[in-house]
Amino acid sequence: MFLMLDNWFPWFGDMMALGGDILWLIVILAALMWALILERFYYLFVLFPLKLPRLKQAWQHRPNKKNAWYATQFRQLLMSRAARDVHRNLGFIRTLIKICPLLGLLGTVLGMLEIFDVLAATGNSNARATAGGVSKATVSTMAGMVVAISGLMISNVLLTKADSIKLLLQELFAVEAPTVQPEESGHA
Repeated sequence: MFLMLDNWFPWFGDMMALGGDILWLIVILAALMWALILERFYYLFVLFPLKLPRLKQAWQHRPNKKNAWYATQFRQLLMSRAARDVHRNLGFIRTLIKICPLLGLLGTVLGMLEIFDVLAATGNSNARATAGGVSKATVSTMAGMVVAISGLMISNVLLTKADSIKLLLQELFAVEAPTVQPEESGHA
């Protein structure tokens, strides 16, 4: 797999060598985050529209339509299940987005520690000796920020779609008020 990756993206191996061990963790989290994002896109834009007619049918063919309490409880059941499915993994995606810049910052700190180790060992400010630490610091920070920014933009699209689906479900599962027959009085 790494050979295929190196053939398609020759710069990837060089960047991974410059970024250090933290960069591998950022890449793994980015792959997990994007897998979850793609799964959410598939569910929200493909699977949920196929599921919506079944939800409508379940609501329209519910038993005991005259009982307002039962209709309210059934509505809450349908909405909570649908909202659970629509919002699944969105919080985890947001957490991964928040972790990536922090890992980039950790790479920066590790790169700076490497620079200080070289300075302490050599006793001078040799630019060649400190270059490895500087590259580790900058590459890991850049990677963490790129992953976070791209994930943040896409996750906002997913959250907006999930919220619009929630509003659609509230309109779909509106509880009809029970019909009340006016009492007949003897007054004419």
